[in-house]
Amino acid sequence: MIYDFHTHTSLSDGSLSPIELVRRALVKGYKAIGLTDHVGIGYLDRMIREIAEDCALARAHWDILAIPGVELTHIPPRAIGEVARRAKEMGAWLVVVHGQSITEPVEIGTNIAALQCPHVDILAHPGLITIEEAKMAAASGVFLEITSRKGHSLTNGHISRLAQLAGAKLLLNSDAHDETELLSPDLAHNIARGAGLDEEEINEILTINPRALLERLPK
Repeated sequence: MIYDFHTHTSLSDGSLSPIELVRRALVKGYKAIGLTDHVGIGYLDRMIREIAEDCALARAHWDILAIPGVELTHIPPRAIGEVARRAKEMGAWLVVVHGQSITEPVEIGTNIAALQCPHVDILAHPGLITIEEAKMAAASGVFLEITSRKGHSLTNGHISRLAQLAGAKLLLNSDAHDETELLSPDLAHNIARGAGLDEEEINEILTINPRALLERLPK
């Protein structure tokens, strides 16, 4: 089974419509997919409404859990808590925060703001995360992301090592922007191995932790 909680559609910078991305994920063997397009504050309501409608249609007709979500991207750290709260109130099941990847000019303080927010579920590609931040993730229950995304994946090993030291929970996501970037079981397993995880830890990141996140989502 493949669980992937971070993808993008043509509503932001992806190439496929939400319903087509879900369909192609289903064909590839996905059990659950989170549609988490980049959002700011001005179009939050419209984005969530459109994604939620297509996800509901997919769930009604196909054997895949299509999850409406958002990725808060380049939001000022002091605004993350409020925007995340509003996203959940508007119907987002899943809130991902675009972490401090080393490949983008994300404002310092974004990781900490996300980890302090009770409405955030995943801190995506958090880059050169500190041990203090990893401990915050463990305490708050925010999942830290290991990614297959080019560039963002450069710090996978660092993130996995600090998460293990701190007891923080990891997820592996694709951050896919088109069909070719969706995961396969072999690819997911190999990315986890490349991040320095052993077989027991790989089972946790690919199976146990995704199911734990699913338990937190609306039924």
